[in-house]
Amino acid sequence: MRAGPVLTLTINRPERRNAMTWDVIAGLRRELALAKVDPDVRVVVLAGAGDQAFCAGADLSGMVPADPGGTADGYLDHHLARGWLAELFEEMWQLGKPTIARVQGWAMAGGFGLALACDMVIASDDAKFGAPELNVGLWPYMVTVSLLRSMPPKKALELMLTSRVVGAEEADRIGFVTRVVPADQLDTAVADLAAVLASKPPGVTKLGRDSFYNVIDSAASEALPYLHAMLTVTSQTAEAREGIAAFAEKRPPSWQVAPETDVSA
Repeated sequence: MRAGPVLTLTINRPERRNAMTWDVIAGLRRELALAKVDPDVRVVVLAGAGDQAFCAGADLSGMVPADPGGTADGYLDHHLARGWLAELFEEMWQLGKPTIARVQGWAMAGGFGLALACDMVIASDDAKFGAPELNVGLWPYMVTVSLLRSMPPKKALELMLTSRVVGAEEADRIGFVTRVVPADQLDTAVADLAAVLASKPPGVTKLGRDSFYNVIDSAASEALPYLHAMLTVTSQTAEAREGIAAFAEKRPPSWQVAPETDVSA
């Protein structure tokens, strides 16, 4: 659903607590690829239908492993398909546009990872987060990256080892949600944040957001030279020139997508 510059992608499986299937993951990847090259889309919101869950993780009944007595190709196909979630996370981080998770109810396992793969998380006060994979003999392998990028490492490990469910207030204290609001204010809070993000210069937003994800796992000695170069690049863009001119002239800036920072690139 589009509302001006804000695109909302909704997992529409409320009867299954919006659990992910191969088709759901493929659909999200397809829509994100379209959003990435659409200059009219400036912010993407991920949501789950209904009021019970954002996403309860993988639909285990629809994503079962290949029969152990089957062919080697069956194992390979399933292994490659499992990688779609990792590819979805990478595509979200490389989108070039801000992302917001609108979380109500359950955000579990892969759904927990999906929420934290977004740049920001707005959660209703009834939201619940957890990584329960160990309870069924699995481990939240790919979800690990989203968790490590969103909270202290030992806290992430504790949640993965204990399978403990975290409520919205504790999630706020840990720091992996941006804001907690009453359930009846969730849509308003998401819309307000999306409007703020959409009001920023799109080209420089892309450059800055890309730089964040490029250095998030880097040592300072590697990150600082890159960031130094990016400051020089950004200062030469039409958006930077407009922003500085508007500040000097005491007027609101008028953001246009400049060729050198075209968000469709």
